[in-house]
Amino acid sequence: MPSPQDQSSGREMGESITPRQMAKELLSGNVPPRPLFLPIAFSLGARAENVPLRTFLSNPVKICTSARQIRSHLRADGAACYFDPLLEAEALGATLVWETENGRAALHWSGHSGKGELPQGLRSPEDAVKSGRVPVATEVIRRLNAKPQREFLLMAGVSGPFTLAARLTQLSHQDSAIGKDLPQDALELSAAVITQLTSAFVEAGADVIFILEDVLPALDAEGCAAWASLLAPTINVARFYEALPVLVLTNDQSFALNSRAIFEPQWDCVVCVPLGRFTSGRDHGRFAAKGPALGIALPLEAFLTEGSGGIDLCAALQPIISEPGIAILTTAGDVPLEADLKRLAKAFETVPRSV
Repeated sequence: MPSPQDQSSGREMGESITPRQMAKELLSGNVPPRPLFLPIAFSLGARAENVPLRTFLSNPVKICTSARQIRSHLRADGAACYFDPLLEAEALGATLVWETENGRAALHWSGHSGKGELPQGLRSPEDAVKSGRVPVATEVIRRLNAKPQREFLLMAGVSGPFTLAARLTQLSHQDSAIGKDLPQDALELSAAVITQLTSAFVEAGADVIFILEDVLPALDAEGCAAWASLLAPTINVARFYEALPVLVLTNDQSFALNSRAIFEPQWDCVVCVPLGRFTSGRDHGRFAAKGPALGIALPLEAFLTEGSGGIDLCAALQPIISEPGIAILTTAGDVPLEADLKRLAKAFETVPRSV
């Protein structure tokens, strides 16, 4: 993807450009006249539909209804079709254990494995894409894609290879952050699974694929190149179907560990960096000088009750939403179910959008 300095043609286009046209511009290497506003607000649909999260995640009708409502309420450029961090693990054979109907589930593996090892009896990537709630996710995308004259984008998310490998091997972010190596077979399996999942999503009609990398150990240039190689098949599949791949680095600490090396590979996708790292000023110049179009990932704690995040997003966003090269404004993962809806809407007051 050409550097932001070479991407001026998109900025010369009229403000009437639609979100789908903006995504096509980005695929062609042109940054559109304003950032695409693509908040990931998926689980909130359970509240909108007044059903437990556990029920919501398996109900394509309620997901479609809430996705349209939330997109309209936030005046977003895209609808969040399916985002669940446990989707891949369940499809590979894990059982979800729910402590409460609205709480997040835990993973249980029937195949015995030690920490740092892959569970036994996992499904193949080809079988995984037909299992668990993956068919629900693709059905949601197909239904929303059938809307006549749709101009908003359909968004779906997959885990990054490090994040999924850590989840499968029961390693925490702290384990990876201190340099504990993830098994190569776990990384390769994870890369294959998210590629298959991306293929299913884009075939169903998804326009944007978010790759959410929550866990990222300290990497040197060689390690970043290997990571880019793991991500390349997923990015290439999305682009083959003319869907926009977006790599979201959600963890500020992980990004800080790797900020120098991350932009060495030539990314063929939009790279979203944490808001705090972008606004710190220390890395801004290097970000702008490198190849990929940039996105900004907003911290999830900012959408909780007043004072919990300590972040004034309106003030933080004002000076940067018009920065050259900023292509996407999103969130660092799925907005929490307990988010304050009024605070959520207020946080986006300064965001330019046309739908």
